[in-house]
Amino acid sequence: MKRLAAMIALMLTTLTIASCGGKQTAAEPATEAATSTAGEAAAETANEAEAADEAATDDEVQAPALALPDGYYTADFKTDGSMFHVNEAKDGKGILTVKDGEMTIHIVMPSKNVVNLFRGSAEDAQKDGAELIQPKVEEVTYSDGTTEEVNSFDVSVPYLNQTFDLALVGTKGKWYDHKVSVSNAVPMDAAQASAAATGAEAAAEEETADDAAGSEVSEEDQKAADEVAALIDAIYVQEWTEETDQMCADAKAAWDALTDAQKALVEGESADPDYFGRDTGDASKDDPRNGDEIGEKELLVVSFGTSFNDSRAEDIGGIESALQEAYPDWAVRRAFTAQIIINHVLARDGEKIDNVEQALERAAANGVKELVIQPTHLMHGAEYDELTQAVDNFRDMFESVEIAEPLLGEVGADASVVNADKETVAKAVVQTAVEAAGYDSIEAAAEDGTAFVFMGHGTSHAAKVTYSQMQTQMEELGFNNVFIGTVEGEPEETSCEAVIEKVREAGYTKVVLRPLMVVAGDHANNDMAGEDEDSWVSQFVASGAFEKVDTQIAGLGSIPAVQEIYVQHTGEVMK
Repeated sequence: MKRLAAMIALMLTTLTIASCGGKQTAAEPATEAATSTAGEAAAETANEAEAADEAATDDEVQAPALALPDGYYTADFKTDGSMFHVNEAKDGKGILTVKDGEMTIHIVMPSKNVVNLFRGSAEDAQKDGAELIQPKVEEVTYSDGTTEEVNSFDVSVPYLNQTFDLALVGTKGKWYDHKVSVSNAVPMDAAQASAAATGAEAAAEEETADDAAGSEVSEEDQKAADEVAALIDAIYVQEWTEETDQMCADAKAAWDALTDAQKALVEGESADPDYFGRDTGDASKDDPRNGDEIGEKELLVVSFGTSFNDSRAEDIGGIESALQEAYPDWAVRRAFTAQIIINHVLARDGEKIDNVEQALERAAANGVKELVIQPTHLMHGAEYDELTQAVDNFRDMFESVEIAEPLLGEVGADASVVNADKETVAKAVVQTAVEAAGYDSIEAAAEDGTAFVFMGHGTSHAAKVTYSQMQTQMEELGFNNVFIGTVEGEPEETSCEAVIEKVREAGYTKVVLRPLMVVAGDHANNDMAGEDEDSWVSQFVASGAFEKVDTQIAGLGSIPAVQEIYVQHTGEVMK
């Protein structure tokens, strides 16, 4: 069998070279000679493999395939993970360079989300002294003419046609194990080989220059990056002090002073380059609603918050605008409960958002007499409880204080209890998702084999039964291809693994993931739709049970029917 494989390899190599040789011209003698040499050497390789096969016994483990002759080749780069692959513009291939018998494959990633690679296990990659494969930024051009800057890597290849270990780490700092293989190496034609050689020389010169510069300033670069990481970690806290605003300004100034190379080195307990570097939209489109001159009647809209600018403006801002339109005689103001998010937005975008205490103090200082508070929280959970406790400390400062219901209303005793609010939200989010997926109805989607999975946050609070109630509500409405899940996996039946199994057992082959959250922030963009292997979309794809998995990144707050629920809840407590 091995003798036959060697002969087939020789025949394929000869045919490939003959094909390439037919395209060469007299102006390419050096490349033609190199190609001819590669063909002769390939024949020798096949003969050596045959001889080795004859000398080996049946019990011996055969050595990996011998290396190719020196030169440049295109080769398939395959992995064991659907989320780890080369850029679509490269058609599953990399450029294999063979020099002095050593093989290296150049692979281009789909994005910059793969930060480092390591030839070996994820465990070994995290040990002191591990030599990580560093990325290079490369521009790719897609079939529609658009371009994008992505990361690329040069990976040493121990052998062809067999798997080897290659670990990766993403932007969240978590390492993953993978098995990869390089196969189907085909010699490049003259033009390709020339371009590859030029690119390799340029890369080598750049690497040499980088190494030289790095040896001189790497310690200084790391020190500068570490100082910024410490400043970010210092403001990544839930407690506000009188120094917080200045600390936010200092962190941004220090970040702006870094070079691009130094910014890439920023890594702390919570700090990373995305803290300041990730584009989440135009902050100027968001109204923080923190002005004075409030008047005697204030409607304070309290949200957990999000640092994603577009979602803050569309989801939270959408609710606030709907309330202001419905109650023009009341001054609508904003407060967030997450100080970590308030600090992030202030440091990165210079947008000042009040926390609950600051908003209540502002209201009192402006002479507000009637205060209505509308939480945008999903349920009567921990956040709602903490809000009511904070408000109790300020009640004496106003003539009247009322707190309206959260989105889904009263919790209820068990999973069977539903209400009008849950029904309205269920109908609204399903209709919106179905239309966005291109279907006329939820029934049409089901006939096409499509299931919708709505991912909430989850909680250990007693109110976690709300998620089970939403599943009950979907079923009572006849939405049998709709499933409720949570990031935290609480309740247990809402974990990603449990939901995947439910959808699989129900026989659906296509899945649409969408957040069951007021805002489409970090959880929607990363936990649901992110490229890391533990995201929901990655886990659904990795299950191998579905032919298609799509995501819709949109919060509940942008849906008019949801905004109307908040308007109704607010009206119920106004005097």
